[in-house]
Amino acid sequence: MSYATEERVAVLGAAGAIGSNLAQSLLQLDVTGDVRMYDPYEAGLEGAAEEIYHCGFAGADVTWTASLPEALDGASYIITSGGAPRREGMTREDLRRDNSLIAKDLGIAIKKHCPELKLLVVIFNPADITGLTSLVHSGLPPSNVTTLAALDSTRLQTALAQRFGVRQDKVTGCRTYGGHGEKMAIFKGTIKIDGKPLTDYLREGFLSPEDWQEIQEHTQGGGARIIKLRGRSSFQSPAHLSARMVKAVAEGSDFEWPCGAYITDGDYAGVMMAADTSLGKTGVRYRIPDGDAEDLAALKDSHAHLVSLRDQTIADGILPPLNEWKRHNSNL
Repeated sequence: MSYATEERVAVLGAAGAIGSNLAQSLLQLDVTGDVRMYDPYEAGLEGAAEEIYHCGFAGADVTWTASLPEALDGASYIITSGGAPRREGMTREDLRRDNSLIAKDLGIAIKKHCPELKLLVVIFNPADITGLTSLVHSGLPPSNVTTLAALDSTRLQTALAQRFGVRQDKVTGCRTYGGHGEKMAIFKGTIKIDGKPLTDYLREGFLSPEDWQEIQEHTQGGGARIIKLRGRSSFQSPAHLSARMVKAVAEGSDFEWPCGAYITDGDYAGVMMAADTSLGKTGVRYRIPDGDAEDLAALKDSHAHLVSLRDQTIADGILPPLNEWKRHNSNL
């Protein structure tokens, strides 16, 4: 069996729906055969591992442990869904404090047990803040830490495909930037429907401003919609996309969707947010998105929301003050 890498991927939160699907996706997508599953819920973890064994993947070396240090030891890549999930009626921000504490502990553990980690992908919400918190405490370079942001863009692609009645891959250039949540900034300038720019449909009146607004709101509420319909938060799509992110870095291909990136300079510095990114052998690289005045205003609002969440996390003592970040992580 040929995998993109022979190096170990540690899946944290592996007893949960996202984590167990992640382990399976890593093997199905031929990312790696060396999967280390971790969760403090030992009985559920053993059951999740047994399910993976029962799939009979060729060339797989799947192990599990309820010890975080053991899980991190020898890992080149980590994907973590190991926070509290969102329930119906909750926003991602409702999870901020408790999940940021988990992210802080993870960052400290990474610094101690796998400081040479090639990539950390943070899934659990609010991912922009949990990813930032993990980065600050881990000591890793910003290029080695990212968050799952692609899901907002694929939800936008889905909504447009349904509205226009076309196959989903006929909708290209879908990009959401800024925060992962209701405050995301949805950019329209790069979107094409079967090769025709979305802006042409808007200008010609085929798609009304009201319809476009409805599509944006549908995208922004995509996670809440899944919870309402299924009674639980998304797990198949985040698992699949996160596994593909690791594969892009492992084999040196590019991941075509936006990722979370730590912004180091300019007007958006000091936060982690979805940007115009490339993800490959050198980790995550970003450019600040370009768009029309409406799109950039939305990005500015999204950034302001992230700054507010970041500052709340500093006030809680989970993140250190900004002027102390470099003392915790010399790469910042």
